[in-house]
Formats: sequence, C-alpha cells, structure tokens
Amino acid sequence: MRIGIVGYQGTGKSTVFELLTGVKPDIAKAHQGQVGIAIVPDERFDKLVELYHPKKETPARIELFDTPGLSRDDQSSNAQRLGVIRESAALVQVVGAFSGRDPVSEVDAFVTDLVLADLQVVSNRIERLKKDITKPLPNRDELKAELESLQPLEARLSEGETLHDMEFTEVQKKATRSFSLLSRKPHLVLLNTADADVDTKVVSTLEAKGMAVIAGPLGLELEVAQLAEDERELFAEEMGLGEPSRERVLRAIFELTDMITFYTCDEKEVHAWLLKKGSDAVEAAGSIHSDLARGFIRAEVQQVADLLRLGSEREVKAAGLHRTEGKDYIVQDGDELVIRFNV
Repeated sequence: MRIGIVGYQGTGKSTVFELLTGVKPDIAKAHQGQVGIAIVPDERFDKLVELYHPKKETPARIELFDTPGLSRDDQSSNAQRLGVIRESAALVQVVGAFSGRDPVSEVDAFVTDLVLADLQVVSNRIERLKKDITKPLPNRDELKAELESLQPLEARLSEGETLHDMEFTEVQKKATRSFSLLSRKPHLVLLNTADADVDTKVVSTLEAKGMAVIAGPLGLELEVAQLAEDERELFAEEMGLGEPSRERVLRAIFELTDMITFYTCDEKEVHAWLLKKGSDAVEAAGSIHSDLARGFIRAEVQQVADLLRLGSEREVKAAGLHRTEGKDYIVQDGDELVIRFNV
C-alpha cells in the first residue's frame, strides 16, 4: 500500500517523510519524489514475537512516497506534478501552520489543485470519446454510455467540487478505473506546527469541511526521535510534547484506507499482513502468496487476543475458540490464519 505525502513547497513534507520512515530526504530526488517504508507500530505483533520467539520477525509496512512539492505561484505545473501520485491509496497533505500562514486557505487551494488535475483527465477522455462516437466503430454504443457516465463528473469538477462523496454507478467505476482520481482518494491533513500549541479553531474549521486532521510539531518530534533513547522522554516532557504524531498518523492512515491486520505465526516467523477491510480468506491467502489463493482449501482461524490471553494454540483449541473457515470467510482484524492449500 503506497501513501502519498503531498503538499506545497516549504511545508515540512520531507520532515514528515523522515519522521515516519527514518530515511533522510535525498536532494537529488526532489523533482521525482522519494519512496521509503514505515514500520507500523503494533502491540499485538510485539506480544506475538515474545510468545513465539521466531527466527524472523516481519511487521506490517506502509510504503510512503514523498512527492515533489507543489508551487504556490505557478499552479499550471501542479496538475503534472500531482500525476505522479495517482497510484497512491491515500493522500497525506502536510500543511505549514507557522510563520503567519493560513492553513485553511492552503488546504482549500490544494483541494482545488486536485479538482483541476482530475478535470483535465476527465475532460481529455470526454473529448476523445466525442470524436470516437462519430466513427462507425463496433463498440460505439459502449463508448456513448461511457461518455454519458463521464459528463456528470466533468460538470461537478467544473464547479470546483471533489468527487470524494459522489456515489458512482458501475459504468462510472469502470470508465474511471484507470484514472485514479485524486479528489476521490482518502485525504488526511497534517498540520505542521512550530511548537506543541495547536490552534484548535483551525482544526475545527477543517474538520467542519469534512477533513481528517492531525496537528503536531513535527520538526520538534523529529529532533526528539534522533536523540539517544535515554534523553527522548526528558526532552519531550520539557517541550510539552504528547503522544508522538508518528503513531497517530499511521493509525489515521489505517482508518482512512479501511485496512486491517491479520497474522501468520510459528517458530520460524511472525508476520503481520495488511488487508483491505471486507476481504475474504482467499484474498488474504493471495496477499501471502498467489499459490495459497490458487489452491485454497480452508483457513484455520483464531483471534490473536485469545491466543495472547490463553498463552498457546492448544489452550485456544481447548476453549473452543479455534475454528475452520471456507473461502467466503471475511477476515477480521486481529485474526491469526493458517492457510491450507493444494497446488
């Protein structure tokens, strides 16, 4: 799962990238963006490692893409710059809430950039379809239906509205599948403050617009993260820092993208896997390996909470909490799975 870290130049995007991934920004990659991996904090995973003492530990990971900063002055190039993040599952917009800046106006401007980028993509396709339906093509009726499905989207975008809350028809979903529409993606606003004091009015104004918002002094938190471990707590207390923004941001990404975590565990490896909420057992098997999905027979399921509470799989079975599920089983957050398969 790739998450795009986005925003205008000078907001602290690269600070957030380093805070979340531990990777220092590479100046040479400023114009094409930089990818890093964030380890998802997970207390259940840590306890499973303590229980199994495996040879290998594989926590859940999120891929973060520090995108090129958008220009406030020359917005004509922003649509092209935003194009590189269309494959991101969600957008984390970093907004500088310091030096007299207006965070609300900056978020509004960014949303406008998203809308304009989508409008360009949709309008280009509409123009192409208008030309194609004048030709004696065998799929002309299908092209007409696609054109009719895209016109309401173009109208909405032309009015400056996002597509985030718009209910798409099946035809519209099919027509826009390759577009990766930006204004339809989950959007988290990350207010980068100068210190631990947060302007609650700004937060409430953005939340009233339907935005998910997290605020924190990200530069200070990065400084704390780079200190020796025995100095971090004291410095954080002196600066009045509360819960680290890193954990809050990663949790918020989970909520925005509707992800869950399931686990595979034994003495060889404890592995945490990310999965889209609502996925079935075959999809979970496929996220582990395509062979497991292809030859899926059944899934043996227990909840990690039961495993940790009772101390062993034997005790979970004795309590009647271990079960077998078929391919239609909807995997739940915190499930520990053993996939039985044959290929």
